[in-house]
Amino acid sequence: NGLIPAVVQDSKTNTVLMVAYMNREALERTLATKETWFWSRSRRQLWHKGETSGHFQKVKEILFDCDHDTLLIKVVQTGVACHEGYFSCFHYRLWGDETCPDIPNGQLLKEKKKR
Repeated sequence: NGLIPAVVQDSKTNTVLMVAYMNREALERTLATKETWFWSRSRRQLWHKGETSGHFQKVKEILFDCDHDTLLIKVVQTGVACHEGYFSCFHYRLWGDETCPDIPNGQLLKEKKKR
């Protein structure tokens, strides 16, 4: 389908920030601008990370895995990566150690909405 998964990682802490998908145009724009661009599968359009929120991702390095079917993009994150206000999109625990690491100051910019 012309899409490749892109794992986005903080270049300083190695924290996984998010996973999104890229098509050829998103990758080309990312390479040209040194900021992340992705393909929205739900909206079926390109999106520039941070365009509406101001939380841009400055690309420092792009790697691909041994199967050449996944990208790892190392970035400097401005603000937070998660649309819920967290630094990383990976803040819900499915299983594992019940002790949670401290959330650094500024990671949570807004209160999580009650469901």
